[in-house]
Amino acid sequence: MLLEALSASILGLVLAWAAARRLPHRLPDRVLVLPTGVAGALFGAFVTHTALGAGGLLPVLLGAAAVSAASLSLLLRPERLRRRSATA
Repeated sequence: MLLEALSASILGLVLAWAAARRLPHRLPDRVLVLPTGVAGALFGAFVTHTALGAGGLLPVLLGAAAVSAASLSLLLRPERLRRRSATA
């Protein structure tokens, strides 16, 4: 279980870092994004491990990645549309 938690934390951190690097204009500051990814991954690993039992590392990491991505998607701000003025 310790290996699952450590792997899920690293996976959540990597996902959050990639999201913050790819979408900096649509996400808040990294101080909020990185812990959200890790917390989502840990929660996802916990839920998956509880549902499946000792089913293996891969299903737990898939559940961790899914919940981490879902929690990071809640931080996304809408993209601002560029409007052309009527005079242009």
